[in-house]
Amino acid sequence: MSKSYRQGQILKLIRSKRISTQDELAEELRNQGISATQVTLSRDIRDLRLVKTREGYQEMAPEEKGPEFPLLAAEFVLDVRVAQNQVVLKTAPGHANSVAVALDHEEWPEVVGTLAGDDTILVIAPDNATAELVQEKLMSILEES
Repeated sequence: MSKSYRQGQILKLIRSKRISTQDELAEELRNQGISATQVTLSRDIRDLRLVKTREGYQEMAPEEKGPEFPLLAAEFVLDVRVAQNQVVLKTAPGHANSVAVALDHEEWPEVVGTLAGDDTILVIAPDNATAELVQEKLMSILEES
C-alpha cells in the first residue's frame, strides 16, 4: 500500500465521518484492508496538515492555491462538450493542467475526477445526467465572465 494511497484514504475518511483519535483512524483503515502503525499515522497526520478539533480530525485551512477556477476558465476554456458521463473541456494550448487543478480545488461534488493533457481536460461525472449538470455549471461560469 503506497503512502499516497493511504493518505488519500485518510482524507476521505475524515471528510466523511467524525474520527477523534488515532485508534479510531487506525480501525477505519483496517476495515479497508490498510494497516498502519501509530508512528505512521502520526506522520500522515502531520504531512496532511490535520488538526484535532472537538469535531474530530479536520484539515487545516489550505495554503494559497493560485488563481481561482472561474478566472482561469474565463481566460483559457474554449469549448465544453458532454460525452455520456464525461465533460470535455478544450483549452488554449498548454493550459489544461492549470485549469484542471483549479477545478479539482473547487471540490464539486458532481465531479469524480479530472484528467488533463496539453489542451484537453476530461471531467468525469458519476452518470450522464450529472455530466449535463456539470456542463451547465461550467457554461454558467463562462457566461458570467
